[in-house]
This record gives sequence, C-alpha cells and structure tokens, in this order.
Amino acid sequence: MSYRIKIPPKSIPLDEAHLGTWGDRLLQGLEDNRRAVLAGGGVIIAAVGIVGGILWYDGQRTEAASHLLQRATSLSLARVPDKPKETEENVKQAVALYRQLVEAYPRTPFAAIGLYNLGNLLTQQNDLPGAIEAYQKALVAYAGNPMMAGLIHQRLAYAYLVKGDRELAAKSFSAIVDIPGALNRDHALFELGKLEEAQSRPEGALAHYQELMKTYPDSPLASEAGVRLKVLDVKKSSGAGSPQGNSSPSASSQPAKDSSSSSSK
Repeated sequence: MSYRIKIPPKSIPLDEAHLGTWGDRLLQGLEDNRRAVLAGGGVIIAAVGIVGGILWYDGQRTEAASHLLQRATSLSLARVPDKPKETEENVKQAVALYRQLVEAYPRTPFAAIGLYNLGNLLTQQNDLPGAIEAYQKALVAYAGNPMMAGLIHQRLAYAYLVKGDRELAAKSFSAIVDIPGALNRDHALFELGKLEEAQSRPEGALAHYQELMKTYPDSPLASEAGVRLKVLDVKKSSGAGSPQGNSSPSASSQPAKDSSSSSSK
C-alpha cells in the first residue's frame, strides 16, 4: 500500500493592503477623512457645551427662584400680634417678592407655589381682582395636579363669594366636583348646597346635601349636611316656603372650615 506525502500549500504573498493591522487601517481612514472627523467632533463639542450651558442657566434660575420663595414665605408668616404696622409691611414685602418670583422665573417649579401663595395674601389684603388673577394663573400652572387644582378652585370660589359673584363661585365649586382626584369634593358639595339655599332653591340644595352624605359619609361636613336636610324637609312639609329666612345670603359667603387656610401652603 502506497502512501501519499502531503505537501503544504505554498503561501500566497499578501499585498500591501493586507499587511496593516485593523488599528492601522482605522488610523489611515481617519487621516484620509481628517476634515470630516474634525468637523464632526467640533459639532459634538459645541452641542455638549450648549446643553451644559442651558442646564447651568436653568439651575441658576431655579436656585434664585427658590431663594425668593423662601424669603417671601418667611415674611408672610412673620406676624407680630402687637405690631400691626410691622405685620402689614411684612405682608407687603412678601407680595412684592411673590410677584417678582412669578414674573422673573415663570418656568421654574416654584412659580406655581408663588402664584397660589400670592393669591392667598391678596385675598387677605382684600385685593380680590388681583387674587382671582393669581388663582387663575395658578390653575394653569398646576394643570394635571388634581389635589392642588381642587384647592385652588376652592380658594377662587371663596374670592368670588366675597366679591359677591355667586354664579362664578358656583362654577368654581362645580369644577371641584368634576375633578376625580380632588380631595375637597365634599367641601364643594356642601358649599353648592348653601348657595342653593341662599338663592331660595331648596330642591338643588337637597340634591347636593344628599350627594355629599351618600358619597362622603365619613366627611365632617356630612353630619351638618344631614341637619340642613332635616331643616329643609321641615320647611317643605310645613309649607314655610323659601329657606332663605334660615340661611341668609351673607351666610353663603362664609366658607366651610378650610383645612389649608395658611397662605404658605
């Protein structure tokens, strides 16, 4: 039996294009496209610089807005019982700082808080048009936040009541009822019932009180709504007519107890 001797194949010489390593070829490619590489790198560096500058600028503005909010809030809370003039001056300075905050830094997260607090202070100063304007802007700033939206609508409704505009007050209270996540819907239903009473509309008052007791039986206002329901039922059965004698128009302007009466919230 014969054996065949295997002869290794002769190596084929590589040309110059295959002699370089992968790194050599990459360097050669970069060298050949130097201008394009430099231009692309410049664009990237410029973009990073712009983004970094914007972030730094926003950070500076946010910090400045935070300081203004802190100063304004401290002044609004600096009430001196035996020095009314000093307290009044503190409130005026707080109002000025809140205005500066919302006008100079409207895109910061602190501007929305400033608008709400500004509305509260202006209400205390009986500047109802200014307070209403601040609350309306705060509603826009807090769009998507049902808890704050409900609270702002309530404050706005009370401002309308003090101003004597029951129709707009009722719209604001009704807006609270229509907000699924609002925490003060029981307050809104109670105030709507009081408004109906004050305007000699017992059927509407009954509907609001009944809804309050059914939907929020654990609310502290449910028991008071039950008392008012009994009074309305007695008046209705006795033919006494309008419940307005038991609930004067001025009473409808007295808001139910507000758990968040502090202007700093």
